[in-house]
Amino acid sequence: MIQKKFERLIAYLRIVESGVLAYSGGLDSTFLLYAMKESGIKALAVVGKSATMPNCDLISALEMIEIIGIRHRIIETSELSDLRFTSNPPNRCFYCKNALFGSIAVIAKEEGFDNIFDGSTIDDLDDYRPGLKAKELHNVISPLIIAQFNKDEIRIMSKEKGLKTWDKPASPCLSSRLPYGSAITTEALTMIETAEEALKELGFGKNLRVRHHGKIARIELDKVDLKRAMDDNYREQIVKKFRDIGFLYVTIDIEGYISGKLNREIK
Repeated sequence: MIQKKFERLIAYLRIVESGVLAYSGGLDSTFLLYAMKESGIKALAVVGKSATMPNCDLISALEMIEIIGIRHRIIETSELSDLRFTSNPPNRCFYCKNALFGSIAVIAKEEGFDNIFDGSTIDDLDDYRPGLKAKELHNVISPLIIAQFNKDEIRIMSKEKGLKTWDKPASPCLSSRLPYGSAITTEALTMIETAEEALKELGFGKNLRVRHHGKIARIELDKVDLKRAMDDNYREQIVKKFRDIGFLYVTIDIEGYISGKLNREIK
């Protein structure tokens, strides 16, 4: 079944013949990047560099581009200069994606590409995704949706194809750690990224978030990590590191890590 979907994906890519991929380095877009290479079409990966993107994700994206072997370009995105984005409304993702796809559209036209791709899957259709409107505006195609892939199937196929991103957790932009209405600033994004890296250095799992509530850091961890975080040794280290970063208060969310938890405010 999954193999049939992969064959359908390759066949579709060969029909369209070329495409520029908005590449993030995550599970889905890496799988699509691999499929583009396998199909033999004219391909280009574009990586949007921004303070909203964790540096570890940028490094990972460039590494996978080199491994797969597709030409790429890095562009500086402009969402942090747009007050409609930095004011952090519920549809902030639209302004971010609109800026990204707009820049990619210019590149596609300059280099003779007829299509812009992204790594959306059928799972994304069930979530709150204001960025989908930006896709429609710029006629962005989602080959993984056309082939009817979900994320679980992509993990299975990625592992089979030897892609080390097969078990990579979701890594949305750092802005998603700020509650809607809280201003998105470079300072806040840096604090979030530094705090999450500090937790990883202490050995906490891949699935974690540091939510920025002004002077308060709210830590979300996998449930298996919650007890360890409250051990006196770890607790003291976490508090010290977070205080050094600039947070006055450090809290642990006893509900644990849940992707997209801040969307509860708008549901």
